[in-house]
Amino acid sequence: MDFEMNENQLMIAQMVRDFAEKEIRPHFMEWDESQEFPVHVFKKLGELGLMGVFIPEEYGGSGFSYFEYITVVSEIAKVCGSIGLSVAAHNSLCTGHIYYHGSEEQKKKYLPKLATAEWIGAWGLTETGTGSDAGGMNTTAVLDGDHWVLNGSKNFITHGKSGDVAVVIARTGEKGASNGTSAFIIEKGTPGFSAGKKENKMGMRASETCELIFNDCRIPKENLIGVVGEGFKQAMQILDGGRISIGALSLGIAKGAYEAALKYSKEREQFGQPISKFQSIAFKLADMATEIEAAELLLYQAAYLKNNKKKMTKESAIAKYYASEVAVRTANEAVQIFGGYGYTKDFPVEKFYRDAKLCTIGEGTSEIQKIVISREILK
Repeated sequence: MDFEMNENQLMIAQMVRDFAEKEIRPHFMEWDESQEFPVHVFKKLGELGLMGVFIPEEYGGSGFSYFEYITVVSEIAKVCGSIGLSVAAHNSLCTGHIYYHGSEEQKKKYLPKLATAEWIGAWGLTETGTGSDAGGMNTTAVLDGDHWVLNGSKNFITHGKSGDVAVVIARTGEKGASNGTSAFIIEKGTPGFSAGKKENKMGMRASETCELIFNDCRIPKENLIGVVGEGFKQAMQILDGGRISIGALSLGIAKGAYEAALKYSKEREQFGQPISKFQSIAFKLADMATEIEAAELLLYQAAYLKNNKKKMTKESAIAKYYASEVAVRTANEAVQIFGGYGYTKDFPVEKFYRDAKLCTIGEGTSEIQKIVISREILK
């Protein structure tokens, strides 16, 4: 495996840095305070080809690999985790599900709009009573003539209110059965389909999280993705790739917190010298740097397998688990290095601290990752 950043990655990294400095950094705290989901930013990212990073050019995407995808998400997250999270969810969940499992007709209809951010995508698996136990979902889909009729609700859905199209997993068979669910494409404005409560979150506040509600929601029969009973299987495959997304998000947050702490430690003086001169601070920075490097290598290992269409269930779970925990530890230490100032909103590390925690929960908690990893190594 080649560890050098390729030309595309270098070019994209600089493009994203420039974009983030101009379009995101001046406003990210304002969006965080007001919980505004800045749709216009994602439209601009779509113009740059960053809302369909690994979608082939024939469907309006950029046609890049998961190496470039990690670069995009992590570089954005170094400035704002919320924007990075929404880019990751749009790319790997909704758009990715249609790309990897949709029919040719579905791909041609939806991917060009999603890859350019003409449409924002959402993805619905989690329910109020079924988080980690996704197989126990209660939302149902019943075939009635030429339409599927959906009833139930989903929660913690990224872009649940502002999304133009959602991929939703619903129960079409017995509860808990591996072949008991199916995946559907549902467009905004469909009768019986609405957004519910918007969550008031600790972090990632500019990434919209809402409830989806289905009340006798009728969708055309052709909006089924794949075949009946494949929903859970498809979702697990999507989450394998999604874990790389959350790992990249975690990596960016960790890097952002580390770089802010490193810079501050060289500027802040106590007892007549920069605090970076004290071993207690220098060793914190050493630990942060080491864990970030390790997380990055684990992510690129998983991405390498993904790019080469090899099984990477274990590797993506390891990368997501480790990177997300590193993000939390790094953000925590960054706040500690800043001291009292780190606890204020005048400096960026308190936001990294709040945003990081989501990474250990979303797309499978750290505990679920351990289940996935242990199952794979004990086979």
